[in-house]
Amino acid sequence: MSHPAEPHIGSVSSKLNWLRAGVLGANDGIVSTAGIVVGVAAATVERGPILTAGIAGLAAGAVSMALGEYVSVSSQRDTERALLKKERFELRDDPEAEFEELKAIYAAKGLSEATAQAVAAELTEHDAFAAHAEAELGIDPDELTSPWQAAFSSAASFITGALLPLLAILLPPPSLRIPITVVAVLIALALTGSVAARLGGAGRQRAILRNVVGGGLALAITYGIGLLVGTAVA
Repeated sequence: MSHPAEPHIGSVSSKLNWLRAGVLGANDGIVSTAGIVVGVAAATVERGPILTAGIAGLAAGAVSMALGEYVSVSSQRDTERALLKKERFELRDDPEAEFEELKAIYAAKGLSEATAQAVAAELTEHDAFAAHAEAELGIDPDELTSPWQAAFSSAASFITGALLPLLAILLPPPSLRIPITVVAVLIALALTGSVAARLGGAGRQRAILRNVVGGGLALAITYGIGLLVGTAVA
């Protein structure tokens, strides 16, 4: 027996946003960590300083990303809760005015007066609070984003991206460290640019070019700084 399909537009959009944020977090981990280790590798061939700088950059970046995401999502969640609380009070104090407001929202979307009236009435009877939260505020009261989940996801994606340049700089012999790291990083940036463009529905070529050029420029700058510092110290 077949069952009627249920709409999952909100959940799909939310998942796509999480995926996009994960890709961007990994991209940040790749670029920032690669810049650090390439800069240090340009100044010294010793593995110890490169490893120390890379791990320190990975840890600092992951903590910074997690903290920033936690604060941002917490602020957003506090705002959403305040709006939902206000909406609940308005429904309690003046349900007739709120019903007219809900009906007007659907009429503004192109429904006839009678259809908008019927839709508003059915939604109000089913769950007035959820109907107003979605129509007026664009918020699903049952799917508020968790700050802790956002912080963990952001840190995890950053660490995942950061491990690539860290391993690429440490595993090869000294003479091949920087070339292999640069190639690996640029390929990874091309992939993250392509995935981000696909998730966002944008053109891939431009996104890949922007990612690769930006990452290459960052590597060139940190490499040059590493050479200058290494020469000055020597």
